[in-house]
Amino acid sequence: MQTSTIAIDVHLDNDKIPQQIMWTADNSSATNKQQAKALMLSFWDGADKSALRIDLWTKEMMVDEMADFFYQTLMGMADTYDRATHHHELVNDMKKFAKDFYQKFRDEQLKENKM
Repeated sequence: MQTSTIAIDVHLDNDKIPQQIMWTADNSSATNKQQAKALMLSFWDGADKSALRIDLWTKEMMVDEMADFFYQTLMGMADTYDRATHHHELVNDMKKFAKDFYQKFRDEQLKENKM
């Protein structure tokens, strides 16, 4: 059996707010640590039937970047769910929600910029 390790380093300020997120993976094509402004990590606990999550972002993460991150994450989750279940109607619903979410965000940004 092969093992792969993913390492995540989170540098915190004095108030324990993430200042920098760096990650590496054994099987990655990147040879150096990679920087990220945010991360979402989920584990499924089969015994408790519950999701365990870690959501972190740095102060440098802008609101528009967060909207992009959520949109892309939701679309990726829909694709994963599709590959795992082939429940195409539910996948289409998830993708529609992601697109509606992103469009509402963009509309709100346009309103704020006009003020």
